[in-house]
Amino acid sequence: MKGNTTMKTTERDQLLQTLKTRFEKHSERHKGLDWAEVRARLEKNPKALESLRQMEATGGEPDVIGREKSSGPFLFCDCSPETPTGRRSLCYDREALAARKENKPQGSAMGLADEMGIEMLDEARYRQLQELGEFDLKTSSWVVAPKEIRALGGGLFCDRRFGRVFTYHNGVQSYYASRGFRGLLRV
Repeated sequence: MKGNTTMKTTERDQLLQTLKTRFEKHSERHKGLDWAEVRARLEKNPKALESLRQMEATGGEPDVIGREKSSGPFLFCDCSPETPTGRRSLCYDREALAARKENKPQGSAMGLADEMGIEMLDEARYRQLQELGEFDLKTSSWVVAPKEIRALGGGLFCDRRFGRVFTYHNGVQSYYASRGFRGLLRV
């Protein structure tokens, strides 16, 4: 997905309008933050705009979910109700993809996140996102697994069922049509 980070002006303006509309519609996700400041930061960062374009194009519905410190980066996260449709059926990472001999998926969650210039959520960040709404009621999302779990061939994924957030484990080579990943972008 990496490629030309120069967007046409109309494409950039349309993306900014989509992000602004979502920002205004879901003000509960980013109380006290101002769109004009977010936009100014985005306009100075073409790489971030390209990452957000890819998040949007793959069904992530990115929105600001907070800010690191008072003057730090804004945090954009995939806020689609279900795991992004354009990022499903992926195994955990490139190593798992390379090890899979038959019925290989199209790619890996960690690999695609890297290509898009975003971070995959870890379990703590996933739980923080769930405090802002109810996500993954029918799907699940890979989350970054601790090194000791990954070293044993395991990966973690999360979802929300029965009003609670659950964390599960699976082999990193597995992939499912209802499992994708959610990304985070610092701008």
